[in-house]
This record gives sequence, structure tokens and C-alpha cells, in this order.
Amino acid sequence: MNHFQTILTRVQMLLSSHRPSQVQALLDHMLEKELLSREYHFALLREPDGEALARKISLTLLEKGDPDLALLRWAWSGLQVPAAERDPDSKDHSGSGQCAAMELGSLEGGYLELLNSSADPLQLYHLYDQTDLAREEIELCSEPDMDTINCEQFSKLLCDMEGDEETREAYANIAELDQYVFQDSQLDGLGKDIFIEHIGLEEMISESVEVLEEAGQKSQKRPEPLAMPMVTGTFLVGSVSDSAALPCLSPPAVFNKEPASGQSWLEETVLMPVHPSSSLLSHLSLPAGCIQIIPGLPSLPQGLWQISGPGTGVSGMVIYQGEMPPASQVLPSSGPAVQSLPKSPDRPGSTSPFAPSAADLPGMPEPALTSRANRTEDQMSPTQSQAAHEISSKPPKWPESVERLCSSLRDEYLAEFAGPEDILVEVELVKARLERSSGKSQERELATPDWAERQLARGGLAKVLGAAGDRRRPRETQVIAVLGKAGQGKSRWAREVSRAWACGQLPQYDFVFYLPCHCLDRAKGDTYRLQDLLFCLGPQPRPMDEEVFDHILRRPDRVLLILDAFEGLEGQDGLLHSAGGPMSTEPHSLRGLLARLFQRKLLRGCTLLLTARPWGRLAQSLSKADVLFEVAGFSAEQAETYVTRYLACTGATAHRERVLALLRGQPFLLSLSHSPTVCRAVCRLTEALLELGDKAELPSTLTGLYVGLLGPAARDSPPEALAGLAKLAWELGRKHQGTLQGSQFPSATVRAWAVAKGLVQPIPGAPDVELAFSSFLLQCFLGAVWLALSTEIKDKELPQYLALTPRKKRPYDNWLEGVPRFLAGLLFQPHADCLGALAGPAAAAVGARKQKVLSRYLKRLQPGTLQAGRLLELLHCAHEAADAAIWQHVVQGLPARLSFLGTRLTPPNTYVLCSALAAAGQDFSLDLRSTGIDPAGLGSLVGLSCVTHFRASLSDMAGLWESLQQRGETELLRAVEEKFTIEPFKAKSPKDVEDLGNLVQIQRTRNSSEDTARELPAVRDLKKLEFALGSVLGPQAFPKLVRILEAFSSLQHLDLDSLSENKIGDEGVEQLSATFPRLRALETLNLSQNSITDVGACKLAEALPSLAASLLRLSLYNNSICDVGAESLAHVLPDMVSLRVLDVQYNKFTAAGAQQLAASLRKCPHVETLAMWTPTIPFGVHEHLQQLDSRISLR
Repeated sequence: MNHFQTILTRVQMLLSSHRPSQVQALLDHMLEKELLSREYHFALLREPDGEALARKISLTLLEKGDPDLALLRWAWSGLQVPAAERDPDSKDHSGSGQCAAMELGSLEGGYLELLNSSADPLQLYHLYDQTDLAREEIELCSEPDMDTINCEQFSKLLCDMEGDEETREAYANIAELDQYVFQDSQLDGLGKDIFIEHIGLEEMISESVEVLEEAGQKSQKRPEPLAMPMVTGTFLVGSVSDSAALPCLSPPAVFNKEPASGQSWLEETVLMPVHPSSSLLSHLSLPAGCIQIIPGLPSLPQGLWQISGPGTGVSGMVIYQGEMPPASQVLPSSGPAVQSLPKSPDRPGSTSPFAPSAADLPGMPEPALTSRANRTEDQMSPTQSQAAHEISSKPPKWPESVERLCSSLRDEYLAEFAGPEDILVEVELVKARLERSSGKSQERELATPDWAERQLARGGLAKVLGAAGDRRRPRETQVIAVLGKAGQGKSRWAREVSRAWACGQLPQYDFVFYLPCHCLDRAKGDTYRLQDLLFCLGPQPRPMDEEVFDHILRRPDRVLLILDAFEGLEGQDGLLHSAGGPMSTEPHSLRGLLARLFQRKLLRGCTLLLTARPWGRLAQSLSKADVLFEVAGFSAEQAETYVTRYLACTGATAHRERVLALLRGQPFLLSLSHSPTVCRAVCRLTEALLELGDKAELPSTLTGLYVGLLGPAARDSPPEALAGLAKLAWELGRKHQGTLQGSQFPSATVRAWAVAKGLVQPIPGAPDVELAFSSFLLQCFLGAVWLALSTEIKDKELPQYLALTPRKKRPYDNWLEGVPRFLAGLLFQPHADCLGALAGPAAAAVGARKQKVLSRYLKRLQPGTLQAGRLLELLHCAHEAADAAIWQHVVQGLPARLSFLGTRLTPPNTYVLCSALAAAGQDFSLDLRSTGIDPAGLGSLVGLSCVTHFRASLSDMAGLWESLQQRGETELLRAVEEKFTIEPFKAKSPKDVEDLGNLVQIQRTRNSSEDTARELPAVRDLKKLEFALGSVLGPQAFPKLVRILEAFSSLQHLDLDSLSENKIGDEGVEQLSATFPRLRALETLNLSQNSITDVGACKLAEALPSLAASLLRLSLYNNSICDVGAESLAHVLPDMVSLRVLDVQYNKFTAAGAQQLAASLRKCPHVETLAMWTPTIPFGVHEHLQQLDSRISLR
């Protein structure tokens, strides 16, 4: 007998029938009985997977020697609902007057054995009665297991019953149970509370249905047939004899399906929904016949059942469970015939009348909400009772309060989009990932993929969110993060998600809550509940409605929660990693509330969408997010599209060509326009410049752009208004804030001026007193203005705000990341055109003094010592300064070898780097791998005459070559080919091997199409090749590498060693040996840690003479070579005239193999070192061999 399977089955039934608090009581009891340690007890309490929890408990019981399930009997009897919680009129029908303790017994046969047990059905109903989810925010609970017998199995079980005595007796018990449950008057009214809580008729009707397959029926008589129908709560058991005289509703009418012409086995069955208060006992009598219990509704697995088979003796009957409409709303029927009832094809359900419905299980998705089938109104039948009234068969989909909330949310999201500030140009989302940093901290940071490796998320918002949700486990919260630099359009994209839902484009969600995190930051309370987060802390607080909150908690998978600008939330780092124990329903701090959302302990099953800047440790905190996306920003074409739409919105379409010409005339501003924020600023400035006619010209720097925007506003400002607003921007930035209250302004006049000039603007939906800077870059610019004008900032402290050489103690965090560039521009550009245009002549003295401080600091810097990211920031500062002396000092200090490996090269970065290299007057070698540089930027960089060598992604180079060929730029193509190098090349993934193969294929294709064969310099000059894919991917990718090795005619170093062991094995060695005749320049061959045995060693020894003239070093360290392999190597050793070092340490040959090698070594005067220490050889033998020949190493 399989004891484990028996225990597991019963534990699964136990867990699925109890509340989480009762399951915790079971674990506490196991702890008291010393069946669990305290640590394991706490781990089981936090186990989110119900199946895993059941298996762990079962293994514990089996290991501790409890095969008789004494503990489970205690659970069945001791964890039931107390008698005080049950109906006071319920009693034990065995005559004892109280419920007997439930013994689990043997249930391996299914429900037939359960009917013969002493279990009281009332207790079973109570066991499945779930806690009211509308009153509980969340509990840490395991997955509820549904019963393992489905509708088809149950129907087959009943239909296969023949006339044997045991079957008839068992099936008679089913009929008795039906009579006991549904006839007992004590259950009248109780059914609604126990069986169909949270399930409505409208949900049942809205399900998608399909026709149930016809099944045969068998009729047998029973000594005491049931004579009258029984109604318990909303259950009806009715006969077919007098169906014509009764008001009834046929299932085809319920499910909006017309009955077919053919007759079926349900042709005379009657289904009649009745109000619980009405009596039907005088309407029907039930003659002899069979019982039909029809299973089927996806949301109501136990709602309708089919019973057929011998031994029942009960009339044809339909049992219908569900919440009935009022008596005045009984749906009419077009006739008594019933063609079919639905069966759920998708949803596993139990046919047991004791199984909880899906709506009673926390967090289960409700298909009824996703079905929006059209419903028609049925007409009154002339045979119906005169008390019935005509009603519509289209019940409300949701409660009115829920509909009101959805309508309010839609109106709010649709009302936000108006005016030129909200022009939408769809930006691309790129799938992102985190990787370990190369620094000492080894923290996770956002990876920078090459341009050709980017995985774009296509298909619109619905497909992006849908594809993310497809990968999650059922009832698991999905965390989606959208990252991007400030001004890239993340918040605009997030608002577009909410607008798309309001327009009906995201039908998978019933609710979308948009919560800007600045709203959460202003929360001042100590404790909060989930209701507060959803209804009170958003831009527009709403009154709390318990019915709406019930609806949300019951269907969390239909909820999308958007947290915008997440990086601005105080203490956001670590929310995904906070320690948490069992979930409680008590209020929490805001941080604790969000932590439980992210840790999938609160509103479990919802979708969380975050937008954030990848700033500080945020990327580390998002390591547990399910899906990461990155906003790519505008391309040049998208920037021009935005300009066109902006001009159309402002009525200036006629000036489109003029504006685009101005923008193209300033390539640096055009590169900056990949940011939607900068693109909008350019459009606003061009509106003013168009009035100047042909003399109009855009500035060449970002500082000049914002000076041009704020200059007119500063001239019309009240006294000290600009300085006061700049100070406020700086102080808020130090606190990582971008929103401000009306009371924070220096005066009401300053506030009115800032609002009128568009420097600050009201937050949509927020109170009138709450404002925000019109853009993050504008706040950075105002912060730089304050640093340039303030006398409160000491001169010696000013260099730290450039963030080029951060201090170890109390470093400046540079949250306002645009400040360094703006500060350099404001202080170094001509005073009259820059700082003077904003603050007047009075600021000249202060600005001149601070300019000298920064000039001394910048001239002391050594650009060659800076990391790649800080070097680019220095180039931007020098470009914004527009000072010839500063620029010359920076570019002349650039090192000849520049590596930007892993550093993002955006279009502005590429522009300033090109300018610096062109002005330096020296040759450079560049490493552009993993920079994400776009094809246009890559072409402009590598096309510079001062760039003599460069490395880039193989896939990016293939795209660039193809582009140059299509454009016919032959000379540039040849120049790029000559400069490109892959030396040295290390394959760390199958894609690296594939890209290397593509490079070789490009060379072969060109040679076949050209008259003269010409090798690509990158292939021809490769001298060192490393292969480090590990033990899993190594054996798979190595054959692909072997097929292209012969193309590398200059290869000198082939390293197949890896810390995780490539394990190419004997087969790989045989494949490699076949290429030796064409690797005539190979000097170093490293085959260490590759699981090579005697077979591979012999194959290698046979091929080594092909490398006799070139091979200097051969390593076979840590393989499985025995004496036979050692003898083969010893035999070929004298022929290797160029070999200097042989390493065979940590193999498995014995003293015999060692002596063979030592004897062969004496014939090889050219060999300098033979390392052959191995644990299989006695140390004394080692010492003796070393004494004979000092070239033998025992390291």
C-alpha cells in the first residue's frame, strides 16, 4: 500500500476544506506534538503553494510514523466550526441530538464511501463556508485544492453502474443524502448563506456555455419513491409530471440558446428557479422515474448535477443551486422542453455538493466577469402563474456602486488628455534585464543590450500587459516595471495605459487605479489599510464603499494598480525584500502596506505596474519583478512626428518645414530630442523664434535652450521671484521631490507668476494647492540657477555638485542629474546671454567668482583616470560651458584606448564623443560593446579618421555593413572593415558562437561573390579565442565552434577551460582534432576540465603531430585520463619538437602512467616543464620521479 499517497490525499482534502486560521492551528498542533521544528513551522506558515504545503505535511507525518492518521482525525474533529457558529436548530439525524465527530475513514473510492461515513453534511457545509472576504483584507493561505474527480468522471461512474447489489445500495445512499440535505426544513434559508454566498444569478447567466454531451439513462424502482418537490433556500427539486401547469424557465432560455428540434434525454426535465419564500409543495408530485443531476456551470461546479443509474426509484429531476431573483423577477420560459445545459470546458470543478464554489475561494478569477454575452428579454408564457411579472432577462452585470466607480474612473482618465502638453507619440518599450555589476559590490544593475539584441515589446498596450500576465502562475501577483531616464515619457505612457482601459482596450481588467507616488508621499498617517490606498491616497480621493471593496477583493486578478514615479517614494528601496511573516488583517504603515503588495501577500493575484527612473539602488530592489521594460525614447523620425503634431495642435502647421529646418540645423539639439521633454521644450522655443523671421536660430546647447525659454518670463517677474522659485526647486530636489504646496512659495505673487508662465502647473486631479514643476529638466535648471546665484553655497563646495569626483564621506547623490551640465553652462557661457539674461547685471560678480572656482577644478582633472560614465558627463559639461580653454584641456587629456563597455551611449553621448575625438588630434581605439549605440551613431563614430581600431557587437556590425552596402558607400564600408577587430574573443553564450559563425559566413559569402578572395581583417587577425559556456551549454555549442575554427588562420591561443567546466568530452576532442591540420599558427591549447578520458586522450595524441611545429603549451589539467591515455601522450611527446609546457595534473593515471611520461620526457630536451601531480600516485613516487628529472613539477 502506498502510505504516502494515502496521507497526501487526505491532507489535501483537509487543507482545501479549512480556513487559513484553521490550517495554522493544525501546524501549531504539530509543533506542540514535536512533529515540526520551530524553523520548519515558520517556513510552512509562509508557504504560498497549497500543493507544496500538503506534500510537506504528508512527508512529515510519514517520517514521524503517523501512518494511522491520528493527527488528521484530530484535525477533522477538532478544527470544525464550533457549535455556537452553526445553525441552532441543526441536529444529528442519527438521534443523538448532536453532531458526531467526523472520522475521515478510507475515501480512496471517492464520494460513495463518504456517503457511508458518519460525517454530518452540515459540518461539511460549514467546513467549506469561507470567511467573508469583504471583511478580511488578506491572509497568508495555501492554494485551495479542487476535488480530483471532475464532471466527466462522475458521469461515467454513474452511467456504468449496473444491477449489482452493492452499487444499488451505495446509490440509494446518494438519494437519501439528497433527500436529507434538500428536504430538511431546518436548512430553509440556510442554503443561501452556506452554499451560494458571493454567487449571483447574473454571474451564472453570463458564463460562456457549450452543449453537454448526451448520456444514457437507466431507470430502476425504489421501494419508497420521493413524492413531492423540495425547496431549500434557493434549491429546487422538481418532477416532470405536472410541468405544464407550473411557471418554469428552461435552460435554453436561461443561457440564451434556442432548443434544437431533436429530442434529448433531458426533454421532459423541468428547471424552475423559485424565491426562497415561496412554497411549491402543492404544485408537483414526483412519479417513478430517474433523477437527472446536470453538472456544468464554470463558476458553479456544484450548482447542477446529473444522477442516472439503477436503484434510485426517483422521478426525473433537476437540482438547481444559485441565487434566485425576487419572486417578481422569475424568468419566463418559452416551453417545458429542455434541450441542454452547459458544461465548463475550461475550468476544473468538483461535482461534489460539498465542494466550495469558485467565488468562495479567495483570489480566484471569476469568468463571469469576462463574459459579456448579449441577452434578450423573454416573454411571459400563457401557462405561467398570474403572480409572475414580466421582467428583462438582462440582469445588471455588477452592483450599481461598482458601476459608478468604474464610470468615475473612466471619466477621470479620459478627461486628462487635452492640449499640446499631452501629445502622444508612441515610444518603443524594450525588454530589460538585470545583471551583476562588475564592481566589488556585485549588485544587480540594469543591463545594456546591444542595438541588434534589443527585444522590442510590440503589439500595443493590451498585448504587452497580456503577454506579461501569460507567464504568471494562477493567483500570483504580477509585478511589471517600466524604467527610463527622466523625461523619456514614462508617466505619459502610464497615463495612456489608464486611458486605454477607459476606452475598453484592456478588457482583462475590471479596475485600473492610477496612483502617482507623490500622492503617497504626502500621506501623513501612521497606519493604513488597503481601502485607504485604493480610495483615499490617489489624486482624487473617493468615498469608501464596502460593496466595491468586496468586489475588488473577490477578483484581484482583474485589478491593475499603477504606481507612477516610484523612485520618488521615500524608502522605496527594499520594499521587495522586507522580511514578512504570516499575513495579518491589522492596519500597517504605508511602507508595510506596499511591501505586502510587492511580496504578494496583499491583494494576491493583482497586477502591479511601476514606472521609475533606474536611479540609485532601485534596480537592485526590482530584482524580483516579473517583467522589466525600458522606455527607448524618440528616434529622429519620432521627434519630427512630435514636432508636426505639436504644430498642428497650436495651429502653426504652415511653419512645419521652417521649424524642422531650424531643428536639423542644430544636430546636438536634434540628438537631445530623443527625450520627449526636450522635444517639447524645442517646440515651445521655436514658437517664439518664428516671430523673428529669417534671423531665428536655435541655441547649440541645452543651457541655451532653457535660458531662451525662461528669459522672457524672468524679465516680467516680480522682484526676487526667480531666485525664490530656484531655491525652492533646489531644496525639493535634495529631498527627492518634485511637487510643492501653494504655501511653500515665497509669496502669493510668486505663485501666481510661476503658474501664469507655465513654470509650475496643477497636478491633474489633485487639490488646487498642490502643484508640480512642468518638467524634471526644468527643476534641474532652476536648481542650477540657485547654485549659480546663491551666496549661501560656499565656493569650495561648488565642485562637488558636478558629481565628477564624488566624495567618500557624505557624497552628493545627484538626484537632480541635470544640474552639473546646467551649472557649467550658466557659469561659463557669456554672462549677457546666459545668467545675466535671467538675473540681471547684479549677478555678474557672484557668477564670475564661482566660474573661477570651477575652472581651477576642471583644469586639475585628469580625464584618463575617470570611469566611462563620468568621462561622458565631463564631456557634456565642457560642451555646455562653450569655453575653448576648458574644451581643449578635456579633449587633449583623453587616453588613446577608450572603453565604454557596458556604458549606455545615447544619441547626445554619441554626439559629444564624436566632437571630442575629432578635436583631440590623435588616434583612438574604441570598445563599443554593450553600449546600446544606435546604427547611425555607430557609423558616425567608427567613420572618424582618428579612430583606427574599434570593437563592437558582431550583430551590430553585421547590420552596419549591410546598411552601408545598400547605400552604396563602398569606401566607408572598406574603412570600417579594416578598423573592426574582435581580438581577443571570448564566447560566453550560444549567441556569441552564433554571431562568430555569422561573421565567418559573411566572409565566405563575399568570397564566393567576388573575383578575388579577401579575408575580413577581424577574422584574419584573430589570435586568441576563449570558450566558456559551462557544462550544460558547452557540449551543445562546441560543435558549432569547431565548424568555423579553420577560418581563423592566425589563431594562436585556443582556451577551452572554464571555471564551470565546458565538458566537451571525448567526442568534442575528436571533433577538435580534425581541425589541427588547418590551425598551423596555434601555440597554446588549453583543454583543462573537459571530462576527457583515455578515449579522448588517444584521439588527441594521434592528431598532435599536426601541431608539432607550432604548439608551445598544452594543458589537460583536471580530466579523467588513466594509464592508457598517459601512455599515448608519452608516445607522441618526442615528436612535439616545439612543445615547452605539458600540464596533466589532477588526472587518474597511476604510477605506471607517470613512469611512462617520465621516460618519454628524457627523450625531449626541448620540453621545459611537465606538471603531473595527481592524487592517484603515491607521493614517494612523485619525489623519486622529480629527483630523476627536475623538469617534473609537483605544484
